[in-house]
Amino acid sequence: MNINDFTRYERARILGARAFQIAMNAPLLIKISQEDLEKIKFDALKIADVELNSNILPISVIKPFPKKKEEMLKRIKTPQLSDEKTKKLEEKEEEIIEEEGEIMELAQPEDEIEENEEDSEE
Repeated sequence: MNINDFTRYERARILGARAFQIAMNAPLLIKISQEDLEKIKFDALKIADVELNSNILPISVIKPFPKKKEEMLKRIKTPQLSDEKTKKLEEKEEEIIEEEGEIMELAQPEDEIEENEEDSEE
C-alpha cells in the first residue's frame, strides 16, 4: 500500500506499533547512518517514520467494505393530496394551534420603564 492510502489514525497506529518494536531493540529494516541517527537523537518514533515513508514496512491494513446488495431499490410511494385536502389540513392545524396557543400582548414602552425602575431600586 502507498503511504497516502492510510488514514491519519492508521498511520498513527502503524507508527506507534513500529516505534514500540524499535524501542524493544527490534532490528531496523532500513540502513540509517550513525550521523542520521544522532541527528534524530535515536528517537524510535522518528526511525519508524523514516521506515514508513520508505515503504519497506511489512504491515498491511485490511479495510472492510460494506456488503453489496443485489436487489433493486424500491421507490416509496407518497400519497398525492389535492389542493383542497391540503388547505383543509392546514386549516385544521391552524385551529389547533390557535386553541392551544397562548395569547400574547404587545410590549408597551411604559411597562418596560416601570420594570427597569423597580430593578434599580433593589
